[in-house]
Amino acid sequence: MRKTTLAALAAGVAIALASQPTLAADKLKIGFLPGVVDPFYQVMQLGVEKAAKDLGAEVVTQVPPTWGVEAQTPLLDAMVARGDLNYIIIAPVDKDQMVGPLKTAADHGIKIITVDTYLGDGDYVKGPVKFPLSYIGSDNIEGGRIAARGLAKAIGGKGSVYINSTNPNVSSVEGRAVGFKEVMAKEFPDIKVIGPDFNLDDPNKAAQQTAAVLSREPNLAGVFGTNVFSAQGAGTAVVNAGLGGHVQVVAYDATQLAIELMDKGVVSLVLAQKPFDMGYLAVAFAASDAAGVTSLPPRVETGFAIIDKDNVKDPAIARFIYKVK
Repeated sequence: MRKTTLAALAAGVAIALASQPTLAADKLKIGFLPGVVDPFYQVMQLGVEKAAKDLGAEVVTQVPPTWGVEAQTPLLDAMVARGDLNYIIIAPVDKDQMVGPLKTAADHGIKIITVDTYLGDGDYVKGPVKFPLSYIGSDNIEGGRIAARGLAKAIGGKGSVYINSTNPNVSSVEGRAVGFKEVMAKEFPDIKVIGPDFNLDDPNKAAQQTAAVLSREPNLAGVFGTNVFSAQGAGTAVVNAGLGGHVQVVAYDATQLAIELMDKGVVSLVLAQKPFDMGYLAVAFAASDAAGVTSLPPRVETGFAIIDKDNVKDPAIARFIYKVK
């Protein structure tokens, strides 16, 4: 509760300061570098742009065409080389390999705010990586726990379930798999966990991987797709196999496709993150820090909306479905 209160306070401080002439005269310039092109990051970008408009900041956005250190690092280096950015808001694509490039940015006087994914162990006070200003994102281990309980309920607490994930050494999806496996081992001994397989952010590969598991595991009861592309591919494979309603899918990220698959009985639970909040708060944190605010929390967990067939039509819940237009 305290983290949420501090985040709201920081956003309020920044909004109040945005109307002051001193802030307008010294316009903040912020770099935004998400992980890849997908609906989650597109909604985050909407939050970034809305906050920048509200607060009178300028945002320079670069979106890697594919996920990976080799795609993100050159864009980061180009942002640093500009020499005019005060802050960079970034979703690091690797918790270890992106430390060096981001430390270089920090050494050039650019303050770093991580969103969705973090560096090191995510503890910027006591952990091995301390230079970022804050991490703003989901508690992904808890998200994995929620997904496990939801899938276990959908399949009656027994059978085999499969994890399809994206990339190793990424804090977000790694945490989701950890939380999922933890709950299955402790609370559902009659459920066997298979995987994860890594699709490298390719929904077609996710579909192929899931189809292969369906073929060799005739008693597979459920699939956990740990992000947009994993859930998309897993759902496609289940539909193509004619197993909709028989093999239950839990989807992390509330894309339009995930909701359509829920309507068809393929997806039983969707975890909606709050990417708009992540983007908006990150810009607000930058503005607040620039204005001299010293009480910004180093970690803000933005929470989830848990969507199922019973509440998907509720406007209070449906507002968290990712809409990019």
